[in-house]
Amino acid sequence: MTGYDFSPLFRSAIGFDRIARALDDAARVEQTGYPPYNVELVEENRYEITMALAGFERDELNLEFEGDSLKVVGRKARQEQKRTYLHRGIAERDFEHRFKLADHVSVTGANLINGILRIDLVRQIPEALKARRIEIGVADQSAEQPKLADAKVTV
Repeated sequence: MTGYDFSPLFRSAIGFDRIARALDDAARVEQTGYPPYNVELVEENRYEITMALAGFERDELNLEFEGDSLKVVGRKARQEQKRTYLHRGIAERDFEHRFKLADHVSVTGANLINGILRIDLVRQIPEALKARRIEIGVADQSAEQPKLADAKVTV
């Protein structure tokens, strides 16, 4: 993979360092296709991550949500008996997957049903940051505005 240098963004764009850092992190971290997952926009401010985790038990999975990062870790318990596979199509290998979350996106819940892990996320924008309507008032026309008749013209 070709490496990209995002340092010019740090020098010339003030306040965009977080975006440049996210791009730099995305270019540096190699994510494998395992386990397969979907990211779905459920509603305007609701998302769902669905991961196919065949063979994993609930106690073999760990979810960590810190700051703007969600980490999903799967550590398969080692079996005591040796198995002889004629065909092995279910990977059941350990994994660690990280998701970078936007501002004000948080994890609200997760459940594992029939080998499918569903993680619910919601964006809750604080009231102070939401768009609000500003009423346009009418200024008092008689206060402190000179009338044309009172204006003095000098030549």
